[in-house]
Amino acid sequence: MAQLIADRRDIDFVLHELLEVETLTASEKFNAFNRRTFDLIVSEARRFALKEMLPAYPDGDRIGVRYESDGRVQVPDSFHRVHQLYLESEWTAPSAPPEYGGQGLPHVIRAAVEEYFMGANWALCAYGSMGAGTAHMIQLYGTEEQKRTFLEKINTGRWGGTMLLTEPEAGTDVGSLTTTAVRNPDGTFNLTGNKIFITNGEHDLVENIIHPVLARVENDPPGTKGISIFIVPKYLVNPDGSLGQRNDIVCTGVEEKHGIHGSATCSMALGSRGPCTGFLLGEERQGMKIMFHMMNGARLGTGLQALAHASTSYLYALDYARQRIQGRDIADFMDRSAPSVPIIRHPDVRRMLMWMKAHVEGLRALIYLGWHLVDRIQAADDDEEKESCLNLLELLTPIIKGYGSERGYDVCINGIQVFGGAGYIRDYPVEAIARDCKITTIFEGCTGIQAADLLGRKLGLKKGAVCMDLLARMKAAAERAGAQEATADLARRMDAAIDRLGAVALHMGQSAMSDKFRAAFAHSLPFLDVMGDVVMGWMHLWRATVAAEKMSGAKKKDRLFYVGQIKTAEFFIRTILPGALGRMDAIEDGCDAAVAMDEAAFGG
Repeated sequence: MAQLIADRRDIDFVLHELLEVETLTASEKFNAFNRRTFDLIVSEARRFALKEMLPAYPDGDRIGVRYESDGRVQVPDSFHRVHQLYLESEWTAPSAPPEYGGQGLPHVIRAAVEEYFMGANWALCAYGSMGAGTAHMIQLYGTEEQKRTFLEKINTGRWGGTMLLTEPEAGTDVGSLTTTAVRNPDGTFNLTGNKIFITNGEHDLVENIIHPVLARVENDPPGTKGISIFIVPKYLVNPDGSLGQRNDIVCTGVEEKHGIHGSATCSMALGSRGPCTGFLLGEERQGMKIMFHMMNGARLGTGLQALAHASTSYLYALDYARQRIQGRDIADFMDRSAPSVPIIRHPDVRRMLMWMKAHVEGLRALIYLGWHLVDRIQAADDDEEKESCLNLLELLTPIIKGYGSERGYDVCINGIQVFGGAGYIRDYPVEAIARDCKITTIFEGCTGIQAADLLGRKLGLKKGAVCMDLLARMKAAAERAGAQEATADLARRMDAAIDRLGAVALHMGQSAMSDKFRAAFAHSLPFLDVMGDVVMGWMHLWRATVAAEKMSGAKKKDRLFYVGQIKTAEFFIRTILPGALGRMDAIEDGCDAAVAMDEAAFGG
């Protein structure tokens, strides 16, 4: 039977052979778990995704959500039963602390779980799990009363959670927001304003929705320095925990979107008809700092979302290519009597599939590594190790989100191409998967923002020491790979690419601080791309090295898998990475045409 959504053998390879996640169980933080527990949890997630979530996916895409004139939003009927099962199975916030309604599961295991859920039905998964980010902010910054009131109900999914940043005139420029908060005598605030593009802002799956809202307290300074964050419940909560009166935060419409039709993307009005009561979270004017605790996790989650769509598209395309009979084998091209063969026998189809496989598996290793670093930060007793993991995670986050979302979408487009004309019609799921995936390049800061963050902030962390540490880690991986005959040539090629990246990174850092800064930032996205390619080369070299080391004595099925790892690394490093080297030449050349040309010369 064909695999769907994600390749379980590859997930196990990343978790247990690359990351060796069982070592986490030696820490006090995760000592309640073992490998058997991890494997059982992932197996159950796979079963639930395939049996319950995947069958509801077509309704999400084709029926979508429905907005009612009274501000209510209804999701497809088929979502209700599955969502309830999702809650009962405690999938909503598995990494949250047990005392707050979670299971304390490592984030990297949760990533494996959510890869299945997101790949099966992202919209349905998001209704249940998005509140975990809301709860995490309250856990970190809330008062004891706020924790008692909100955490367990959000983490168990009884109440939903959102994130209200974007406004009609303040999208990426959050500091220009106009939502205001006026202090009440009792310490609460009345909020007034409008927010747009709010995922899960209103729906009929939960009894209450808790909105973290960015707003500016009256008379606080302009820009991001003056922003605070507030907890704004759909229904106010009585002292005994029961629901009180309806708060004046109302959905005024839902967006008709390119994809994710099953997800309610809402416009929200605060205080338009009466008081909208909000409760300050943390300290005043610390809103952006607090929100970034949720945002950074959301960026890793968006990379995971793109991976889930890409993996699903790849496996559908792989299965189709094995079954679709069309055209003679190229060796028999002149023989009209030769039988037609499955399209996976055609060289260009194999090239597309290999390109998809290389990006799916490289991204899986990279994104799981990101979540594994979160776990190591939480589990570490040593401050130096904690800081090292945190710094590496900071540097990798814009690559995971920006590069991951772009390549994930490219994989989905290639999935359509493997299907040919069949992929473009609704009879097959790959066209819907591609539409769903596109939003990942825009969610949580578009790719250009990630590139600017990488160049403007992350490249210079600790005066460049964090970037140098990453280069050293990749060089060490190349040295390890050089000791294996099967990977020695790949190690040599990677070593040269790492050195080249180091030189270009230095050039970009210097250019960004010079009078050529505009041209430097015009090249920031190409730089993110090439850095992503080299990091992906690192992932593939790591994979191939482990595979080569384990080849001796492996069972036949494992040997085939390991050979696949080495060949996939060879494909990436020998056919994709050279393109990055050429683009590095262009980046270093520093062409300023895009920023030097007069605006009128763009035409139109």
